[in-house]
Amino acid sequence: MVTDTSCNLASLDPYIPTPEDPWNVTKINHLYRRIAFGATKAEVQAALNQNNPSALIDALLDDAINLVPNPAPTWGFWNRDQFEAAEMANEDNDIRFYRYEGKKQMINDFLQNKVRDRLTLFWSNHFVTEDDTYRSPAYQYQYYNLLQLHVLGNFRQFVSDIGVSSAMLVYLNGDENTRDRPNENYARELYELFTLGVDNGYNENDIIETAKAITGWVETNDIPWGPITFNAAQFSTENKTIFGQTGNWGYDDVINILFTQRQDLVANYICAKLYTYFVSPTCNENIVAQMAQTFISNNFEIAPVLRQLFKSEHFFNQEAIGAIIKSPIDLLVTFYNEIGFQIPADFDILDFLVGTTRILEQEVLNPVDVEGWQGDETWISPDLLLGRWDGIRIINSRAWIQNEAQFRDFILGLPIGTLADGTVDTSLQADQVTVVVKAILDYFLPRGLQDPTLFNEAVGVFKGDIYPENYYEPDAIAPNIWTLDLAGVSNQFFALLNHIAEIPEFHLK
Repeated sequence: MVTDTSCNLASLDPYIPTPEDPWNVTKINHLYRRIAFGATKAEVQAALNQNNPSALIDALLDDAINLVPNPAPTWGFWNRDQFEAAEMANEDNDIRFYRYEGKKQMINDFLQNKVRDRLTLFWSNHFVTEDDTYRSPAYQYQYYNLLQLHVLGNFRQFVSDIGVSSAMLVYLNGDENTRDRPNENYARELYELFTLGVDNGYNENDIIETAKAITGWVETNDIPWGPITFNAAQFSTENKTIFGQTGNWGYDDVINILFTQRQDLVANYICAKLYTYFVSPTCNENIVAQMAQTFISNNFEIAPVLRQLFKSEHFFNQEAIGAIIKSPIDLLVTFYNEIGFQIPADFDILDFLVGTTRILEQEVLNPVDVEGWQGDETWISPDLLLGRWDGIRIINSRAWIQNEAQFRDFILGLPIGTLADGTVDTSLQADQVTVVVKAILDYFLPRGLQDPTLFNEAVGVFKGDIYPENYYEPDAIAPNIWTLDLAGVSNQFFALLNHIAEIPEFHLK
């Protein structure tokens, strides 16, 4: 993360709309793109009518907290023998099939569950495992279940539970960590990546001693991909000294010592990660320090920190809007949610989203390495840009095949903001092409399109050659020749959406 003096000088005080700083479509889309995966037109309109950001955020977070984790699939606790037996019975359902089903479920949750599963994505890139490493579809499900369970819960309990999950034990060699041969892999990442940060408040001896304290989670009963449990005979019973505390420490003691002796460092590290993910890659140390204090004051409960952040003037400040480059998942899942188009029944949208985001180097449940996806500019190499553009165009083309009229219908009634008197104008019915194009660009680009040359280019793309130029220059004899009622508007919006895919601002959120 980059730590610097931020241009965003707004505070963590709650954002309260004013005539000078109104609650509008830009802020609503900013909110939904950051903490969920976009809003439908209906959700944007409802938020505009509500005109109460804090209440909306409370409702979104409460919904996330009240969602129960996905029920286990029939294979959610199978061991390897059971998977192999199923493979023999049905050649199409091999082990890769079940893992792929888990990935499709995660993408489906992004489409359906807003904040809860935005956070599962965040935490999957914090408590990283790679399912290519542990390979078990059952471990994959159990790991994902833990993420969903804890996304807005207690971070201390989250750390405790994830460290002895089967996926993590295999991924970071905890299942090989015995009294006679302590393995330091998980102990190192516990501090370096999961709680403290690189070289921040621990030393090599703390890692060595912690590895001894978390020995014993190695019992498999010789069942491949079965439950991994604690074997007391493989636990190191010697005294260990961790952060200056000496005793015959075990796994629970490690967690207690960490969150007692290093609570300030843990809180600052985690809040900085939350900040850079949800607000800006440039970390504001003052804001993070205040978030950290909230974290500590609430005994490491995650929800109060995010309520404070998401409701704040700081989060809704203009400097925060459009400050983050969309990941492949952000780009495609959010666009699909926002556009809300029907697509042909024979087009498997989940398969498309899983496959395309994998090609664009964001395969769910399988980050690039233990440090996770680094995000931001890593998403937009020249090769990846072409794939990003094509991904949007494929969604558009399938929607066009299904129903051309839905393109025109989307523009009609497009929420466009708050009027000067404070009332909400949610029905775009303008007959001026420049007004329509500006409303569309303002809707899909976080800060609109400010460059006059690029704006005129977008107007030209929208006009195309469907109607002659005189349609857009009404006079007293033939007023309003071009209107949104014309059938060709569908073609025009289709062309503009494909053009928008290539506009750099569209790739920001």
